[in-house]
Amino acid sequence: MTRSTLATALLLGSFVARPCAAQDVVPSFDQLLSQNVSLKPELVGIHPRVFVTKTGLVALRERARTTHRSEWSKVLANLAAMKGAPPPVPGPQERRSQNNVAFAIAEAALAYAVEGKPEYLTAARAWTLAGIDYEPWGYTYNKPNTDLAAGHLLYAIGWAYDLLYDDFSAAERARIRASLERHANLVYDAFAPKTGGAQPFTQNHAFIPTAGLAVTALALMGESKDAERWALLARAHHHRAGQLLSPDGYYYEGFEYWIFSTPWLVHFLDAWEHATGESLWDRDLFRNWKTYLAHTLLPDGQSVVDFGDIWEGALTRSKAGPDYERAYPGGTLQSNFNVMYRVAARLQDPEAQAVADRYAAFRHSNLEEYWTLLWRDPGLQAAPVERLPLAHHFKDSGVVYSRTSWNTDATVVAFKAGPPEGHRVAALLPKLPEWRLDSGHAHPDAGSFIVWAQGRYLTGDTGYAGLPSARNHNTLTFGGTGQGVETQHDVWRQMDYRALDGIRIREADLSGGRVRIVADLAAAYPPAAGVDTFVRTFTWDGAAVFTVADTVVRKTPGTAEWHLQSDTPFEGTGQSYHNGTAGEVALRVSFTSPANVSVTVGEARVKAPGPPGSIEKGPEERRGHALRATTAPAASQRFEVRLEILRTPARPSNSRRRRGSVAREFRHQAIPLREHEIEPDRRKDEEMKMRGRHRHTGHGPAQIAEWPPRGEQ
Repeated sequence: MTRSTLATALLLGSFVARPCAAQDVVPSFDQLLSQNVSLKPELVGIHPRVFVTKTGLVALRERARTTHRSEWSKVLANLAAMKGAPPPVPGPQERRSQNNVAFAIAEAALAYAVEGKPEYLTAARAWTLAGIDYEPWGYTYNKPNTDLAAGHLLYAIGWAYDLLYDDFSAAERARIRASLERHANLVYDAFAPKTGGAQPFTQNHAFIPTAGLAVTALALMGESKDAERWALLARAHHHRAGQLLSPDGYYYEGFEYWIFSTPWLVHFLDAWEHATGESLWDRDLFRNWKTYLAHTLLPDGQSVVDFGDIWEGALTRSKAGPDYERAYPGGTLQSNFNVMYRVAARLQDPEAQAVADRYAAFRHSNLEEYWTLLWRDPGLQAAPVERLPLAHHFKDSGVVYSRTSWNTDATVVAFKAGPPEGHRVAALLPKLPEWRLDSGHAHPDAGSFIVWAQGRYLTGDTGYAGLPSARNHNTLTFGGTGQGVETQHDVWRQMDYRALDGIRIREADLSGGRVRIVADLAAAYPPAAGVDTFVRTFTWDGAAVFTVADTVVRKTPGTAEWHLQSDTPFEGTGQSYHNGTAGEVALRVSFTSPANVSVTVGEARVKAPGPPGSIEKGPEERRGHALRATTAPAASQRFEVRLEILRTPARPSNSRRRRGSVAREFRHQAIPLREHEIEPDRRKDEEMKMRGRHRHTGHGPAQIAEWPPRGEQ
């Protein structure tokens, strides 16, 4: 056994002890709660035991001096608890502020356990003893003592109690234990089964608090009479989460919530396996995260494919707005990629290690940097990133990604058409009466797509919304009616999930570096939209040209609106438009059908989220720009739209300059929406011109048309 393998075994327990049942067998919740739970015999009555033992700490100290010295030195240089006193009782109320207290406690406790420096113990003690007296744990005005902050503090204070057991006085241990018992019982009561009640097992507001509950339960087992029941409930919730989240690895809440949420799934898995010997790692969900992370990160290494509730769209991408500093501390993405080091180590997966190394190479950071000391296996050799496929279809979730290479100059396209939490849920949900969905972070974006080229979003998404709307995505609305019920944050809550299962990718051909997708989208719309069928065919030639063909049949005649989002303004007339700024890549948008369509361009406006508990009551914000093409009322509609990547955007013509430089006005101030009627003859002429300008033959490197073409400057 190598040193690294031995260290991993000492730190995190046996890989195969007491394996869980096959992942496709979903037991009843009563069965889950009837399991026996106990510590490993050798851990009874000793501390630490939850994530590491004293023997494991010896291995960690060796890592800190050798293979992980650089990473650990950065942790010690930035210990939050060493930078000042903890926020005073009754506790801070700013967004996620108590979460940060929890991270400071866990970090300082581990630093002392590894380094043994008295000043680290002093800081860990001060922050722990402050945290136990906060009232409430969390927000005074929304789910006090039972939500995310409660989960964070149960985890951190429970682990500090375990790690520093011998260093706290008997009186301090009694105070800490009493606080943990009170708060664990409050969380238990909130998440225990109730007559007629149901739990959102796949939502982070369920599995984060119960992960913290598990850590406290394992730390207090044998000392607190209720610890076993806390542990059983936490196990039941995480057994459910591991089975019910999509096995294809795509995270339905969006990548911001993958960053925020998935460490808690791993914290539970590690604590449970290390302390009890039972592994719940046998899930395709965890095996397939590597593919999701590989494809979600865009070629610049800092941007991501941003489906769902994620930051503030174009505002964040322009390095502005409050979310930028939080998401990009120091100017690089805080992606929590070290989770993938743990997945790689636990599954001994060189490709997962390659994904983690790729994120590290882009100088990303982690909310809990200290976990890299435990999670990164220095003996696991990463596979070449080129082993990962350039295109992937997440079949359960209904999402496709494709790129030209793993290089920084790659072009990337993503397409989404699936029910909010995957197709598999439609069959599982009726069998699990204790499960209710809470899919508010999944947007009304069926049929939407994202295009990235030459270091820029050419069609981006609009970010976290308090009231998500299909008009803020690259899809259709009908007479202004979008997808789901768009008067609430969770637009899918009032929709029948069996019907939503009809949102699906019917065909996905990703061969030869090209993409052709056929998707059925009518099921995304409520009856008020009057949509009988809506089929979108999306193609990419693997180079610079995309086509979007929509065929719609209505129950009654009405208008249809075709939407496209952009970080930069749209300009154009008639049937041809483009976005972009001078000297940068752009996207040309050309309408082939219908013959008479009214096009408007202007700012994209989003109903932003309000504070916790009032998410639907946020302000309206500008999030980039949008193009909308509206048909005349009809019982059937056909859109045919060609999108072409241009190296630089078009210059305004002399006639437009004489009219006062509309381009300059649009770039620098909000202007009224402009309407243009497409003229069929001009449309055909322009289409022929564009076909002549596109030079890609389908062989060799992608060639992107220059703009303006030679001879037209």
